[in-house]
Amino acid sequence: MAQPLDLAAVRSFTNLEFLARQLVEGFITGLHQSPYHGFSVEFSEHRLYNPGESTRHLDWKVFARTDKLFVKRYEEETNLRCHLLLDVSPSMYYPAPGHDKLLFSVLCAAALTTLLQKQRDAVGLVTFADTVELQTPVRSTSTHRHTLLLTLQQLLERPAPRGGAGTNVAGVIHAIAQQIPKRSLVVLFSDMLGRAPAEQDETLAALQHLRHQHHEVLLFHIMDRATEADFSFQDRPYLFEDLETGQTLKLQPSQVREQYQAAMRRYEQELSLRCGQYKIDFVPVDTREPFDKVLHAYLIKRGKVRG
Repeated sequence: MAQPLDLAAVRSFTNLEFLARQLVEGFITGLHQSPYHGFSVEFSEHRLYNPGESTRHLDWKVFARTDKLFVKRYEEETNLRCHLLLDVSPSMYYPAPGHDKLLFSVLCAAALTTLLQKQRDAVGLVTFADTVELQTPVRSTSTHRHTLLLTLQQLLERPAPRGGAGTNVAGVIHAIAQQIPKRSLVVLFSDMLGRAPAEQDETLAALQHLRHQHHEVLLFHIMDRATEADFSFQDRPYLFEDLETGQTLKLQPSQVREQYQAAMRRYEQELSLRCGQYKIDFVPVDTREPFDKVLHAYLIKRGKVRG
């Protein structure tokens, strides 16, 4: 079973590209030994070796790890265009350096980029907060993957912003929906915390816009569940700060815990329900869980859209 990663150790790792490759190789090896076996053969560009055929394309590295013979598959055409949308707003730096939602999302995006390029699929990266900060081309080359991973590495090295205009998830998604010319897979990493609760409907409408443009959508709702959903704080006074606006509020957690938990359940249920109505894959993710959940969800989505 996969174990949660030491995110603090990841932050100190200077070569995100090497780390992503190691994680992907371990993930694929695990798939060969799991109920996802049918997916893994296709996904890692391998098929089982048939006795009597040429051994020229046998993958001896996979054999060493799994004690099974697999033949490498070669597909020259690009099968998929994928746009990775990464929320880099102030709230994504919660709860603390080395354990934050942004670090978890960057690691997942790096692994997905590596998986996509391994399949010769085209991938592009968009980072955003109140507006789009960066939008790369969508390409399938190893050089492009290297550039994307360097960009992701740089995100880990910059300091956390303090306050600001907040997150405009809806506006960014509307803009991206207008700019993507071909049917694509759009993968969104975000805590979905906007500038005001009333903006939830606008965000959902923006996600519907992507579906209206015939794009497949995979939404990873990134949270630190212990504190952001369960409100698990010690029973003493705290000064809470809104990382998006800088506003502060002093209170005792026990005084509001039940109301807070109920409000969060309603929010998540509504988000999940509406995504289901729009045929958007909604995956709640806890940063304290193994990141493999993200890769499994992508793998299942890949099985749906490929063809």
